[in-house]
Amino acid sequence: MTERGIPVGRGTAGWHRCLRWMYRGGRPNRLARLLNRMSAWQFAAGLLAHPNWVTLEVPGRRTGRPVALPLVVADLDGERYLVSMLGPDANWVRNVRAASGRAVLRRHGGREPVRLRAVPAARRAPILRRYLDLAPGARPHLPVRQGAPLAEFERVAARFPVFRITPDPPDLPAPPDPPDLPDLPGPPPGVPGGVGP
Repeated sequence: MTERGIPVGRGTAGWHRCLRWMYRGGRPNRLARLLNRMSAWQFAAGLLAHPNWVTLEVPGRRTGRPVALPLVVADLDGERYLVSMLGPDANWVRNVRAASGRAVLRRHGGREPVRLRAVPAARRAPILRRYLDLAPGARPHLPVRQGAPLAEFERVAARFPVFRITPDPPDLPAPPDPPDLPDLPGPPPGVPGGVGP
């Protein structure tokens, strides 16, 4: 059985449809928001949580209040990364950019102040591939199958922001982000992964 051209098992296809429904239009619906709140608490506390599962806390760009959500850290070549499975318009991405990359990662009861640095699109493909290996819930949102050749990830890399996690000691000024081309918008409505029915 294939789904959007990607081979999947019968049970997996139904789960993928459910996950896409929960994030239709690139935004979580009520059920997804509830599950995200529960997962954020679970990941922060470290209860039955994989070491790569974290809770990201970032100030809301409008309210300034901390917003917490569960994410998966992709580790590759000694570095750690966060990936937006919903593209550049995901709320957390916009909040991170408004906060100049400053955020807090919570896991296993600890807090780690971090600076999230945008990764240029040309360097994202291997990170995206690693991310799909670690984040099964993201697989329905990225139009590439797990284990695909790097060239397939390169074709979609500009549509999915990636941030490198670096320490953020409070007493040091933040270094500037490296220059990069802006992220490309996601696919148009009606295209798999795009906004629309």
